[in-house]
Amino acid sequence: VSSTEWTPDLSSACRLLLIALLSLPGLAGAGEVRVAVAANFVPTLRQLADEFTASTGHRVTISSASTGKLYAQIVNGAGFDLFLSADAERPERLEREGYGIAGERFVYALGRLALWLPQHHAVEDPGDIMLSPAVRRIAIANPRLAPYGLAARQVLQAWGLWDEVQSRLVRGENIAQTLQFVASGNAQAGFVALSQLRAMSDPPAGVQLTLPASLHEPIAQHAILLRRGEAAEALAAYLRGERARELIVAAGYDMPGGD
Repeated sequence: VSSTEWTPDLSSACRLLLIALLSLPGLAGAGEVRVAVAANFVPTLRQLADEFTASTGHRVTISSASTGKLYAQIVNGAGFDLFLSADAERPERLEREGYGIAGERFVYALGRLALWLPQHHAVEDPGDIMLSPAVRRIAIANPRLAPYGLAARQVLQAWGLWDEVQSRLVRGENIAQTLQFVASGNAQAGFVALSQLRAMSDPPAGVQLTLPASLHEPIAQHAILLRRGEAAEALAAYLRGERARELIVAAGYDMPGGD
């Protein structure tokens, strides 16, 4: 009696596996969308991207910097499909100048500015704290490049402190670097995005104050589609949907028309 041991054809098995994977809902024809995103929104976008990819199969490649730097990269030919700005101005300009697709711009979030004081446990007047000897450095994002930095400047101006604190200011290239200045102890106070504080793996030390939106111009974060494509258009539609809206609000943003 003889027996023959069956040895699988690995190349055939791989082909069958690939066919099976491609037949799964949402994975057939899966593509890639390249997103330029303002630094404040990166942690939230990663969460959104995970759900988006799981449901559609489309991959999301994320590049982040300040809004101003991303705008310059897009104008100079960077190959992004979707731009998630931290302001309205740059997407409006891209649409007007022909770098973005007309009619494909929308507000995806309203940013909230927070003051982080990691070495304090109670604050009665945040304006007074800015002039305290204990606060040697105050971190803000560069107001020329980052909308959160512009909002921080407007808050300090509203408090009548902008000129007085000039010698204490340390400017980050974007809001992510600004947060790092405070987290590392190089600044004793910092104007950061509320969403950044909520995204931290450990609860942030000290006092975190969500600043009244009345102290600065609205941080209306606009998105614009830069190139048409199935993956890019699907992500833009997802960001407009109810599920994305819920996650964005939970991350520390307001939404247009929200309570």
